[in-house]
Amino acid sequence: MDVIGIPFIEKVGICRTEEGVLELPFSASIQNHLKGVHASAQFALAETASGEALQLLFPELVGKAIPLLRESHIKFKKPAGNAIFAFPSVSEEAVLAFKEQFGKKQRSSITVSVEVKDSEHVVTSVGTFNWFIQGMPHEKT
Repeated sequence: MDVIGIPFIEKVGICRTEEGVLELPFSASIQNHLKGVHASAQFALAETASGEALQLLFPELVGKAIPLLRESHIKFKKPAGNAIFAFPSVSEEAVLAFKEQFGKKQRSSITVSVEVKDSEHVVTSVGTFNWFIQGMPHEKT
């Protein structure tokens, strides 16, 4: 599933750059009371990027497992007054631990870190998103 096709994500306005980076263009609909990017808009971009990172890391599980966001933490560092972009990352150790656990139990957790930057490359927020992923039961025929 393409994350930018999710109805809420479409409504918020998240899109993908030519380089494949998730972006939230600046517009009046995402502004806060100070005319900057609303905190919830930054969260939506970061959370979406974390979910997409899982799809890119584990394409074999797309459509075969259910990812659920279990916990998140975000810290807002600088005001954002223009377009913002999300840059997710996952440690190699976390990927290996996830694969081992998922292989044994068909469920596991993994944490994705996301850095949100504005169009001037200023870090506006950083977050961690802990996902629980469970394999879907096989249909019996």
